[in-house]
Amino acid sequence: MTRELVVIGDPTGRRTQLIRDALKRSGQPEARIISWGQVLNDGGVEASPTDTVWLDSPGDSADIDRLLRGPGDQTRIGNGPRWYQRFCDAASSVLGGRLLSDPADIAILFDKRLCHDDLTRASVPVPASPTSGGEAVADWADVRRLTSDAGMRRFFVKPAHGSSAAGVVAVETASGGRVQARSSAELCDGRTYNSLRVRTYRGERDVASLIDALAPENLHIEAWIPKPTVGGRSADLRVVVVAGVATHAVLRLGVSPMTNLHLGGTRGDLTVAVNGFRRAGVDWDGVLGVAEDAATCFPRTLCVGVDLLPTSGWRGVVVGEVNAFGDLLPGLAGLPGRADGLDTYDAQIAALDGWRCDDAA
Repeated sequence: MTRELVVIGDPTGRRTQLIRDALKRSGQPEARIISWGQVLNDGGVEASPTDTVWLDSPGDSADIDRLLRGPGDQTRIGNGPRWYQRFCDAASSVLGGRLLSDPADIAILFDKRLCHDDLTRASVPVPASPTSGGEAVADWADVRRLTSDAGMRRFFVKPAHGSSAAGVVAVETASGGRVQARSSAELCDGRTYNSLRVRTYRGERDVASLIDALAPENLHIEAWIPKPTVGGRSADLRVVVVAGVATHAVLRLGVSPMTNLHLGGTRGDLTVAVNGFRRAGVDWDGVLGVAEDAATCFPRTLCVGVDLLPTSGWRGVVVGEVNAFGDLLPGLAGLPGRADGLDTYDAQIAALDGWRCDDAA
């Protein structure tokens, strides 16, 4: 049976072009592209039973963002819960065809509290969290209480529905009531905006003001896992898992607690991490296996990006996040023996014929 590939995403975005390029390289027919804007405006879309439907990220489209979050400055950190509900509803309104991402999975992947709870239940190693499963956080006082009860002195506060480290705050506390935090969030007139510069907030008053401004975003708290350093930069890993197999991995290095590439992070030499684990007696395939175990929690989704946090001295890893759209890693070659010569989009297209989401469950 011949299936047409339908991509629902941002028609003018970089991600969509990368999918087109991968299809061309593989000799596949061009995909039919549908904008999330059309899905949102029309209240849904119905695909043919013979279609394969790739639910991609809404991307950076200002028009799609406006439909999801409402009008306003696109750099603002706000209306995350509205974005979440609208996007989950839109994903659920795509009917027919074979979906490569399950709407129920998307609803969990875009709520860090629910995702953390699912991983915990599956015995996947994760940082400790007092908000796992959905504990409400109203303000800084709640954060202080929850972290104090959990014995956390260093922790991350994250908007539950956020991505790309927008609004993530790395908090450090010490005796005598000392508090400082680092974040790319900029507080201006009581509102928060996403910037490309990680700034430091010193003193409880300033940190409290920042957290209170972010509180409507449904906050998630996680313990701060001390990472190994490479050349003075903190290190973590993004691992892409396609059809249950870890196909790609990138070492991310950052001068701040956030290693995201758009915040000044850089790609490092992956062999540094592989050798670090091996010197600590940790099997590299076992590290990739942790990412695969995390992906197993989402068996009806073809591809996820798993953020692995190496522990100090490369003695192990925990899962920081699982990303529904964690495949935007242009030019990254596949891991030897797993996705030789393929980028992340090539690997997904190559897996389409053999992947059966119904069998995965």
